[in-house]
Amino acid sequence: MTSSPEEWYILKQENGHCQILPASQVNQEAKESPEQWGPFTSEAEAIARRVGLIRAGKCQPM
Repeated sequence: MTSSPEEWYILKQENGHCQILPASQVNQEAKESPEQWGPFTSEAEAIARRVGLIRAGKCQPM
C-alpha cells in the first residue's frame, strides 16, 4: 500500500464513456466533463461504482 492515499473520481465523457482518474488529474478534465462522481477511496471502489453506473444506464461500456 502507498503511504499517501489518493482519491479517485469517475468522469463522464462526451461520448458517454466514463473514465476513472486520480484526484491529481481531475482538475484538468473536470471542466470538460458534464458529470462526475466521487471521491472514492480506492481505484477498485471507483471501478465497482463505474460498473453500477453502466448497469444504471448512466455510462456506456468501453
